[in-house]
Amino acid sequence: MQWKPVDRPPLLEWGPWETTIQCWMRESGQSREAVLRYLREADLECSAVLDFGMRPPVEERILSEDEISRIRVDPMGLVYREFKRGRETSMPEFIQFPVRNADDWKKLKPRFDPADAGRYPADWAGQVALWRREGAIVRLYGASNSYYWGPSLYGFARAMLGDEQVLYAFYDAPALVHEMMETVTDFCIAVLHKALREAPVTWVQLWEDMCFNGGPLISPALFRTFMLPRYKRLTEAIRESGVELILLDSDGEVSQLIPLWLEAGISGVYPMEQAAGNDISAYRRQYGKGLLMTGGIDKRALAQGRAAIDRELEAKIPLALEGGYIPTIDHAIPPDVSYDNFYYYWERKQALLGV
Repeated sequence: MQWKPVDRPPLLEWGPWETTIQCWMRESGQSREAVLRYLREADLECSAVLDFGMRPPVEERILSEDEISRIRVDPMGLVYREFKRGRETSMPEFIQFPVRNADDWKKLKPRFDPADAGRYPADWAGQVALWRREGAIVRLYGASNSYYWGPSLYGFARAMLGDEQVLYAFYDAPALVHEMMETVTDFCIAVLHKALREAPVTWVQLWEDMCFNGGPLISPALFRTFMLPRYKRLTEAIRESGVELILLDSDGEVSQLIPLWLEAGISGVYPMEQAAGNDISAYRRQYGKGLLMTGGIDKRALAQGRAAIDRELEAKIPLALEGGYIPTIDHAIPPDVSYDNFYYYWERKQALLGV
């Protein structure tokens, strides 16, 4: 990812949904450990997971349930209905979010104290020592105890206000959005500080999911006004620690925001989703070495069979051999990808990468 000579590109991959694991076990007659052997064959990547959520968290509880679904409150105070079956294959129905006005935010703001020791794992020192001994790729990002991960700006405001409400707030309550994003920028910088100086961090993952299949959820102009200067502060703080690789996690069609992400000091995108029409070859022609990429392998091809897998890999792997692109499936592996198809893909990818 630094455009230097290498023996081969990294061999990394996304994990499967739990539903996928169960399908693979039935299809192959093998154990969980056996069907997931590819994760042990991949290059060693470890996660330095910090808590960017509310502390203390909101008490998790079930408000109501029937034979099909339950309505629950999660640790970030989001209230939603989720199916008991097929949670991975459907979004929940969001009912209520923790912030409705400036007074709500004022009450919740103390829960985002970066000095809370619980934001780091209890065995942090041991994890750091292990990563150093193993020479692992270390990804630094946020824990998922909700539909919010972190570190992020838009993702944070959306988790607090709601998907629709945050979009209105940019116009109806801009001072509130500015206040929330300024607070979370300072918060993220402070939480990351210890990890960036103590751990052998390879790359930092920022979480946004701020695009859908037709483009960004907010305009480039809104990003420039509300987020660009704050992202510059965040990425500068990360680079001051010596970590150069900063990837932003957003699904959807990202082309309109890529120039602004790069201006903000973000290195690239994780992962490039193919169902949204992101053309990684076109991005390479447009940005050259200025944009780093991961993902880019259309998971739908893996469900279609060997010929489709071959076409997908033969189109994408040459880009990886140039550098600046790590080829993986463009999101978690869904259950329509059979065990046999996945392992054909995995072995074929290794061969093309020279592993």
